[in-house]
Amino acid sequence: MLTSHSYSTLAKILGALRAHDTDTIEALTDPRPRSGRKNTADGDHGDGGKEALDDGDVLEEDGAAQARVGEGAAGVLRFSEERDPAVLAQFVRLRVIDPEGAYWRRGIEAATKWLRETGNDRLRVPYAYVTPDTDDWGGAGGYPLGRWIADQRRYYTDGTLEAERLVELEALGMVWAERDAAWADGVAAARLYAAAHGHFLPPTGAVWADYPIGVWAKNARAAARRAAENDELRAAGLPVPSAAGAMTQARRDELDAIDPGWCPVWDTGWQRCFRLVQNHVQAGGPLPEAAGDVVVQGEDLGRWVNAQRLGWEQLLPVQQWLLENTLGLEPVKEERPVKLTQDAKWALNLAAARQFHAREGHLRVPRKHIEHLETEGALSGRQGGADGPVVVKLGTWLDNVRKRTAKPPEQRRADLDQLGMRW
Repeated sequence: MLTSHSYSTLAKILGALRAHDTDTIEALTDPRPRSGRKNTADGDHGDGGKEALDDGDVLEEDGAAQARVGEGAAGVLRFSEERDPAVLAQFVRLRVIDPEGAYWRRGIEAATKWLRETGNDRLRVPYAYVTPDTDDWGGAGGYPLGRWIADQRRYYTDGTLEAERLVELEALGMVWAERDAAWADGVAAARLYAAAHGHFLPPTGAVWADYPIGVWAKNARAAARRAAENDELRAAGLPVPSAAGAMTQARRDELDAIDPGWCPVWDTGWQRCFRLVQNHVQAGGPLPEAAGDVVVQGEDLGRWVNAQRLGWEQLLPVQQWLLENTLGLEPVKEERPVKLTQDAKWALNLAAARQFHAREGHLRVPRKHIEHLETEGALSGRQGGADGPVVVKLGTWLDNVRKRTAKPPEQRRADLDQLGMRW
């Protein structure tokens, strides 16, 4: 090391510093270990009765200033120890020449350490990777290196990465525009999302760990579906217009391993609700049956379950099979109510008004009053016109009629006038 040309620039720097501060530089030549604070016993400071000083303090002795430096600073430049010239060069460049940008310096330090620890010669770091927070990693421990690499790649694409930093990263083997790197970032975020949510069916606007996982998943599904269409054309012996934008089988297998149902042939929202209900039941919860009973990740599972039972005939056979064999769902057996016409609704409400008038002798109905009406035939609104009680919000209906005074036909107005209607 004493004669190595690798240290010539460092020698010049130290020589210049020595001309400015002789004591501090010469203190670095002392090979004895030091702690930065001189420990002394009570009443005996071990040095002529002088008190211990902090890092960088000056100890006065016989009118002369003696510089003391901390162990950390002395350890970096102690000539008696072997040092990697590349490490020292990086230290001087990042800590002396460019003292700003601590986040950038930590990223470079973590990237350098990652290359050394993994044996890689290319800086292709998974998006979710965080350096181990151990003593071996020092100041680079617990650093989000994967995210930092992705940020630098984005700055490079935007043209905002400084030229000096670009050179620094290229010297480390940075991967800039390789599609595999972007794919690896997306897959890493997909694994994190699936682990937290129990599925990989994010809404388009979903963002996870600062990554737009929803948009990424949407694009991935489009690429997978295009590949499936091409496979069908090949199987039918038809020409494939273009393979551009189609996902490879290896990548489809990679996402299938995260969630086999990540790219359904039907609506993704349906598949997401199905998986949420499935996870809820498998965790020991009851099958949601009423709207509002169970809401997970913003999805009303009870409402969704009822919608599947009512709309059973609109489902694909595969969806019906999944609901039957996985969740135990069956279509509704009772007959669904028949939707009443406007004339039938008027007749039903008028019958409720006549019933109230016959009982009370007036038609001054409170706004929130509900009339229970025994109906016959089609007035019930049931399939086949079955008889039975019907609940009529009579107060609300009369209030709405008053607000539309000019709209009821003459016959309808006359029917209400006979009951003493107050317009």
